[in-house]
Amino acid sequence: MRRASRVGVILLLALGVLAAPLWAQSSGNGDPSGRERAFELGLPDDPDPSTPETRISFTLFPELFEDGQKPVVTIRIYNILRQLVAIPVALNHPAGAGVKVDGLVYESPGRAEAFWDGRDRNGNKVASGVYIVQLDVNGEVSTRRIHVAR
Repeated sequence: MRRASRVGVILLLALGVLAAPLWAQSSGNGDPSGRERAFELGLPDDPDPSTPETRISFTLFPELFEDGQKPVVTIRIYNILRQLVAIPVALNHPAGAGVKVDGLVYESPGRAEAFWDGRDRNGNKVASGVYIVQLDVNGEVSTRRIHVAR
C-alpha cells in the first residue's frame, strides 16, 4: 500500500498537480518574496454570457519609469492546460488601435487596458470555461482567472 501511495505522489508531481500552477492568483500588489510590485493586474471583467469579450485593466506605477526606464508589457490568455490561447490588444495605446500587448512599451505610468474578444489565435470562439490572464511587466508576472460562458 505504501508503494502505491508513493507512486501516486510521484505521478501527481510529474503532472504538475502538486506544483504551483501557472494560474495561481497573486494576492494584492506583492509577490511571495514580500517585495511590492511596481504594477498591478486588475480583476478582469467577467464576460457577459451573451458576449465573451472582456477588458483587462492594469496599473503601471511611477517606480517603473524611474531613471527614464520604460516598462515592456505582455498579456497572454491561457487555458487550464497551460496552452496559449490569445494575446489581447491594447486600448488607447500611442502605437495605435489593435496593437497586441506582446512586448509593448508603455511611455507613462497609470491605468491601462487591454481587450480580448473571446477568440483564440486562429480567430475561433473559445469554449466556455476558465481562462488565465497573465500580465508580464519586465519579466515579473501576475495572473488572474476569468470565466467565459457561451
